[in-house]
Parts: sequence; structure tokens; C-alpha cells
Amino acid sequence: MPQPKKMHDVEELADRVSRSTITIATGISGASVNIMTELRSHLRAQGIEFKVVKNTLTARAADVADQPKIKEMLQGPTGIAFGYGDPIEHVKTIIEYVRANRLPVVVRAAVMEGRLFSDAQLIALTTLPPKDVLAARLVGQLSSPMVRLVMSLNQPLQGLVNVLNGPLRGLASVLQQRITQQG
Repeated sequence: MPQPKKMHDVEELADRVSRSTITIATGISGASVNIMTELRSHLRAQGIEFKVVKNTLTARAADVADQPKIKEMLQGPTGIAFGYGDPIEHVKTIIEYVRANRLPVVVRAAVMEGRLFSDAQLIALTTLPPKDVLAARLVGQLSSPMVRLVMSLNQPLQGLVNVLNGPLRGLASVLQQRITQQG
């Protein structure tokens, strides 16, 4: 029969897994307690929870949370990062911090929306611009043909407006010249 402490740990991990938008597994072999403390505090400031886990308890939590792909990430000493916002930004944050500080931590894999991403796929994801920039580019590309169509329809209308405004511009010009002559 499982101990109450372990059951509580499994429930806590299952809750984090089910709430997170991305779950990132890291290899932590060779990382000292000081390194792990610094990493944990940096990630916490970025809205990411980081926890060193027991693989057996995490596997049970993955079953409870109905996230079987998480079990595929568990091998050797493991630290798990739980991100609750933009998943790509969380991956970038971890990879950049590990690189910048030359930490002996390896980003192994991640589960996002039920899909498992390898370390190479995660690095490729970090080269993508933020979600709002991608959305703006998409809208720009989708609206581009429409803008061209409206502009092409607008050109004959612009000519008509110029023709109709011509006499008014002429009258305004004559009045302005008369005012300057009298001044």
C-alpha cells in the first residue's frame, strides 16, 4: 500500500501536469544544489515551476493526469519544468538560461498539447518568433491580396475625387492670391 506522502506527491504532480501548457524534462546529472537553486529561482521569476522528481512518482502522476507521453521523457536524474503561459517562451527561457550560464543541465524533451517534442525539435521551436508576431504575419499575408484588391478598386475612385475637387481647389487658390494682394 502506498504511503500517504507519496500519494500526496503524485496528486500534486498530476495537478501540475494537468494545469501546465508545457512540461519540460531536463537531465540534471552533475548539477550541484547551488546550481539547481539558482535555476529554480530564475525560472520561478519567469512563471515556470521547476521540480526535481522521482521518475516512478512522475510516471504515476502522468497516468493520473492522462498524459502518457510524459512517461517517455523520464530517464535518469530528472528535473521537470511546468510552464503555464506561452509554451515557446518557456522553452526559450530555459534553453537560453542554461546556455548563458553554462549549466550542466540538459533539456531532453517536452510534452505540449499531448505531443512529445525531442531536444532538437525544442531548439527549432526556439527560433520561432513570439505567437503574437506570427499571428500578425499571418493576418498580414492573408489581408495582402485583399488590400491590393481594395487599392485597385480605389484608384478610379481617387481619380473621380480629384476631378470633383479640382474646381474647389481652383477657387481656394484664387481667394488665397486675392488675400495676399490686399495684405
